[in-house]
Amino acid sequence: MRRKYQSNEHETVQIDMTSMVDVVFIMLIFFIVTTSFVKEAGIEINRPQASTAERQERGNIMIAVADNGAVWIDGRQVDIRAVRANIERMRAENPEAAVVIQADEASQAGILVQIMDQARMAGIMNVAIAASRP
Repeated sequence: MRRKYQSNEHETVQIDMTSMVDVVFIMLIFFIVTTSFVKEAGIEINRPQASTAERQERGNIMIAVADNGAVWIDGRQVDIRAVRANIERMRAENPEAAVVIQADEASQAGILVQIMDQARMAGIMNVAIAASRP
């Protein structure tokens, strides 16, 4: 007796990818939710050192002052006269925001004082100056 097996050469085997796609999607959501986003002012500066520097968690509005006097907010260069308007706009998005000014060691103190004044005129009294520990 001879058995004849019939095979269909056009038959293809497929793997159900639905479960794997679900797992990858859940992992993506997990990583997005658990990621902490660091807000930077937009340029690299040399912070002055202070032995009494403290970490401030509520610095939502980051302003950087470069050594040449350029002011940066949210990755773009801003004129010193437009600092108040930018802070007011960002404060409207987050009313409990604090301002952290990252001034370069070689920057002028006058620009720093002007930015602090603009922040206070915008209604933010919690203004800090960033420094690094030695």
